[in-house]
Amino acid sequence: MLRKCFEMALSSVLSNKMRSVLTMLGIVIGITAVIALTSLMSGLTGTITETFEEMGMESITVSITSRASTKTLPIEDVEELMNENPDIIAGFSPTVSMPAYMKDPEDNSTISSTATGINEQYLSLKGYNVQYGRELTYIDVERQMKVCIIGTYVAQNMFNGDALGQTLQITGTPYTVVGIIEEQDDSTEGSSDDIIYVPYTLAMHTTKTNTISSYTIYATSQDTVEEAETLIENMCYAAIGDDDYYTVTAMKSVAESLTEILDRMELMLITIAGISLVVAGIGIMNIMLVSVTERTREIGIRKSLGAKQGSILSQFVIEAGMLSCIGGVIGIILGSIAAIVVGKLLGMDVLPTASSIITSFTISTAIGVFFGFMPARKAAKLNPIDALRYD
Repeated sequence: MLRKCFEMALSSVLSNKMRSVLTMLGIVIGITAVIALTSLMSGLTGTITETFEEMGMESITVSITSRASTKTLPIEDVEELMNENPDIIAGFSPTVSMPAYMKDPEDNSTISSTATGINEQYLSLKGYNVQYGRELTYIDVERQMKVCIIGTYVAQNMFNGDALGQTLQITGTPYTVVGIIEEQDDSTEGSSDDIIYVPYTLAMHTTKTNTISSYTIYATSQDTVEEAETLIENMCYAAIGDDDYYTVTAMKSVAESLTEILDRMELMLITIAGISLVVAGIGIMNIMLVSVTERTREIGIRKSLGAKQGSILSQFVIEAGMLSCIGGVIGIILGSIAAIVVGKLLGMDVLPTASSIITSFTISTAIGVFFGFMPARKAAKLNPIDALRYD
């Protein structure tokens, strides 16, 4: 009986091809939008998460504002905190920015950039690998040695790649290149390969400052970030006394906040796309009511030959479900293609997830069954005598 209902439903769909296509169009558009949006938002969230992981999800930045005047965070306090909590804090580094004006060896023009003063722990904490040469050492920092570590962009732009051991003039001061960091990005201007690192003590001397206004502190793992953040907050408050004068920012907290915002945006977009599915469901219900009216005599003949209400109900519910299922499959295919193409254009690797495909197919089927039930129920309750007399 059930197989016969499927055969009759398929026959009805195929005998009215144009009407069936137009009926499925709303489902196709809605499911396409849902699949494309969920896939793109999932891909965007994944890309952002990967970016934050590359930056270091365990990192915590401490910034002291210029309004703090004489109030500062001594490096000894940070060292003491790290030594007292080795299971929570993995290491730290002051970060001191200074302008860097370099001479282009080809045309002798001035290149404006920025150098960052760090200690001997910074590169290993960031996960940077020195491809050629060495990292900074404690002696470099302690004695304010005029040495620097550069990225591949600076090495290529200033020395055609042969930079190790060369002298780099930064704001009139000669620095010896002792290390070149492995390529991180694409070796272009402004990328993560356009970097210069010098000992932070030398950067402080160059900028004529006696205080450190920024620290990068690393927790031992992502699980200890919250504990480390609390310890750092307490340390800053004890040293400075006013939380308006400093900010403590954990990369993990920023990533989680951004992910939460993206999740809400995704939900909002799916809700908007879902409106088209409701409209499509109403269209299915309308077409099924028309179909019931057109086939009233057929229903009357079947009931007079002994067809039960359940059989008639199943036939029309299956027909409505079949329309929405076919539309859902087409929508899933089109949505997947759209997501992949748009993802490629945006430079993201986007693939529809199995959960989004299963959910979309389930929703499309449920819409057909839900909105097709009322017309099917109407058909099942027709009086066979009245149905046979229907003109």
